[in-house]
Amino acid sequence: MATNITFHPGSVTSPERGSFLNQRGVTIWLTGLSASGKSTIACALEQHLLHLQKFAYRLDGDNIRFGLNKDLGFDDRSRSENIRRISEVSKLFTDASCITITAFISPYQVDRALARELHVKASLPFVEVFIDAPLHVVEQRDPKGLYKKARAGEIKEFTGISAPYETPTAPEIHIKTHETSIEDAVRIVTEYLIEKGYIII
Repeated sequence: MATNITFHPGSVTSPERGSFLNQRGVTIWLTGLSASGKSTIACALEQHLLHLQKFAYRLDGDNIRFGLNKDLGFDDRSRSENIRRISEVSKLFTDASCITITAFISPYQVDRALARELHVKASLPFVEVFIDAPLHVVEQRDPKGLYKKARAGEIKEFTGISAPYETPTAPEIHIKTHETSIEDAVRIVTEYLIEKGYIII
């Protein structure tokens, strides 16, 4: 990191932004296996919040790799750097009083802890949501055919098959998508946001 730089704080505070937008910034971090339902829930949640006239934006794992993280692979080091970058980006969005919805496998506990720590140090809320579905269920879903390729050895380092997924130990929200509809998942997260005072309806 460069040493000849100085952080320049702005003249607009987070409470000031929040008072104008009638909401607090918060990062909603969806984590889970591929095909667990992260992106589907993230899309539905973003749309629902916008219909409630709330400032929300979705950051999706695949989409980010088309731009910001297109130089990264799927080895352990690249996976960690992928999450580090998106952690910093989500922190910026949330500082702008956005309800930031991230949908990333983020398989390693240490990387998710880093994301949380970045937010905590900046006094920004961080809500971990475990989008949970058993391996046999996501393999049956397999909308992109990735599990089939991973089982055939065509994809190396595939989370859940040839690379680990470390289950969250204390997520703020735990949604079992093989038992919960998309509508109910959105309702669960929205009710949490209301309960914690992040949004006012």
